[in-house]
Amino acid sequence: MEYANRLKEYAPAQSEAQVADEVARLKAEAKKNENIDVYKFCYSAIDLTTLSCNDSVESVTEFARKTVEFYDKYPEIPNVASICIYPSFVETVGVALGDSPMRITSVAGGFPAAQTFLEVKSLEVAMAVENGADEIDIILNVGKMLTGHYDEAANEVEVLRKEAGSDITLKVIIESGALKTPDLIRKASLLSMEAGGDFVKTSTGKIDVAATPEAAVVMCHAIRDYYDKTGRKVGFKAAGGVRTPEEATLYYTIVKEILGEEWLTTDLFRIGASSAANNILSAIEGKQIKYY
Repeated sequence: MEYANRLKEYAPAQSEAQVADEVARLKAEAKKNENIDVYKFCYSAIDLTTLSCNDSVESVTEFARKTVEFYDKYPEIPNVASICIYPSFVETVGVALGDSPMRITSVAGGFPAAQTFLEVKSLEVAMAVENGADEIDIILNVGKMLTGHYDEAANEVEVLRKEAGSDITLKVIIESGALKTPDLIRKASLLSMEAGGDFVKTSTGKIDVAATPEAAVVMCHAIRDYYDKTGRKVGFKAAGGVRTPEEATLYYTIVKEILGEEWLTTDLFRIGASSAANNILSAIEGKQIKYY
């Protein structure tokens, strides 16, 4: 399908100066949201992540077990939204979760570089879903975006959207730190949504520049413009480098101010994190906690 022509239906991206001005304003606004209620919501929006070369059946099982035990140990705090792991550990997490309502997120499609055959990406997505994944995080092909092959990049998303199935939440990672400019970040976000993504996600966390408030502002404006055009709500996920309660609150504030409070649900807002979970939990409890 041709997707590049659809970009003409949208206004151009903001300039870097306009984005910088908006980020400065939102950083000031975020200070007002640094409170326990917001921290609790941000905690509940976390896709608790382990994507390490050291992952094993044993370590991932323990990771999932602690997540399930959180329900009883901290009943006054809503638990994280999902556990995010490599595809080979989806079944492992499913066994550990048992009857828990916790969702399972799997990265797939050649994570983190997406530099493999589309057939391999499709099979990986299919196997993750077959093994029990509720949500799939794929990567928009950065090389194709940087060289202007927009239709090819979007068509890969379309193929993987169909492979996952309509019942699966599909998050598309645009790797904003590699795209760099507001123009490319906006185009990548719009193409991902037009091709069927349910979320647009900032980054893999595997390159030097991960989530930034500047990228988040551009992405959220793209989500708003896509919603105004189509009536379909697409979520936003900040991932990579989100470590502190204050950083989480800034992304919360960006979503609230640009997209509105109706986007402040775990169906439309996520934070991909590992260390942030302990840090937000510590801020909620008022003391240092290393639960994970």
